[in-house]
Amino acid sequence: MDLTPAARLLLERRYLLPGEAPGNLFTRVADLVGGPERSREFFSLMSDLLFLPNSPTLMNAGTAGGQLSACFVLPVEDNLKGIFRSLADMALIHKSGGGTGFSFSHIRPRGDVVSGTMGAASGPVSFMRVFDAATEAVRQGGRRRGANMGVLAASHPDIEGFVTAKQAGNLSNFNISVGIDAGFFECLAAGRDYDLINPRDGSIWKSIDPGSLWHLAATSAWASGEPGMLFFDEINRRTTTPHLGPIEATNPCGEQPLYPYESCNLGSINLARCIRKNEIDSDLLATIVRCGIDFLDAVIDVNHFPLPDIRERTLVTRKIGLGVMGFSEALIRLGIPYESSEALRLAGSLMGSIQALARERSEELGSEKGSFPAIEGSVFSGDMRNATVTTIAPTGSLHLIAGTTSGIEPVFSFAYTRTIDGQEVDIVSDLIGDLLPETAGGRDVAAHVRRHGTVEGLPLPDHTRELFRTAIEIAPEHHVRMQAAFQEHVDNAVSKTVNLPESKTPDDISCVFSLAHDLGCKGITVYRNRSRPDQVLSRGCDLCILDE
Repeated sequence: MDLTPAARLLLERRYLLPGEAPGNLFTRVADLVGGPERSREFFSLMSDLLFLPNSPTLMNAGTAGGQLSACFVLPVEDNLKGIFRSLADMALIHKSGGGTGFSFSHIRPRGDVVSGTMGAASGPVSFMRVFDAATEAVRQGGRRRGANMGVLAASHPDIEGFVTAKQAGNLSNFNISVGIDAGFFECLAAGRDYDLINPRDGSIWKSIDPGSLWHLAATSAWASGEPGMLFFDEINRRTTTPHLGPIEATNPCGEQPLYPYESCNLGSINLARCIRKNEIDSDLLATIVRCGIDFLDAVIDVNHFPLPDIRERTLVTRKIGLGVMGFSEALIRLGIPYESSEALRLAGSLMGSIQALARERSEELGSEKGSFPAIEGSVFSGDMRNATVTTIAPTGSLHLIAGTTSGIEPVFSFAYTRTIDGQEVDIVSDLIGDLLPETAGGRDVAAHVRRHGTVEGLPLPDHTRELFRTAIEIAPEHHVRMQAAFQEHVDNAVSKTVNLPESKTPDDISCVFSLAHDLGCKGITVYRNRSRPDQVLSRGCDLCILDE
């Protein structure tokens, strides 16, 4: 198998069972998901690194636990019994290898009345700290750290405290996002005050200037990378099952909006392996898409769900999320700069084809095996096996196994050091040796990239320097436009980070937020370089360590 040393180490430390070889891992997964009829086909798909399912499937298929999904959302009610039931459910999901998302928007605000005790409520952020501490105590899947998404509606009275909650280094096991509704944008555009509503009784707690909240969120994101924004007006406008009600939360990285107790299993196509004769092999891509949809749908039927409520709700919609990784590597190998109109066109064309093929295959499966039970009242008029079929995930570990670039992100650094369970591994992109000269202007190119993570500063042709731009060297506006190009053809959402130079301002981040909403993104995350003292990734092997 064509695995890098870093991929082998990651598999050994996180994925392989005792005594298991990498090839046996893929056999274990393929045998369970494909059965006698599809096992060989699914094995080839994974062992050739053309497609990989989400980490829990690789870790848990064929084991006693057998929990195969990565993405979950749990409810958080406005009472202690409900809150602590969700806390216990979260622990079980993390133990099984999944990540959890929560909307804390139904918890009454800090200082509100607590009936029966004559006390004052402590508010949603205080309960988030409890969830954070519990996550710290339960190592996800026994092999990786638990992950959460905490969402608070912009209309919640505690929203200002929530927005700044992570600046002091708290909630280290949470990503946080502000959930914004259409009313907020209407007030923002009209210059009207925006009402903050007590979820306990629907009363107006106070009214604020929405522009001030928007600026506060941008300033906090400038300082710490959080909060992100979730545009629930767009999420719910484009939901395929509007009759099931509004969605209020997502999984930890924001790419999977889900109802309470829903889960979703994801998988990603390695676009870098789909290049044949200097172009994307459309026939190969079509084969991978159809096989990937079959794989992800089959996972639902062999999955051991961590809770009966999750099984019940998941089977109602049968959501799956097929996405991509290796997009930026594919662009570089095709000679297309990431920051170009050609790259945007290719993104839309590729994802449009994947979406059409995925929907077509799900329709066929619906005709063969039955449509998802909640199809009546959905946007679909005919057969459809899955309420959603596409998602762009970050592929944090999968891209390392596949030896390619993550998700749809540009390359952050062409060289870095990663620590995997205490062992440091230097990673230098194959693109450097494959596509760049050994020397430029008498300077050792590989040594320069190893030290700095970028070709910046080397005397190379203009097109080469454009081709090898890193994420921080790409205009923020283009980051957003790339996310929007994919989002147009994705059922669920897109995980993407807009990487910003250290010199950018809160106003620049405000503009990024606004552009993302204007272009139809379902959410947005930014990160300004060096905005956190514990930044996990910087450019160059001699400058940084990535530790997860």
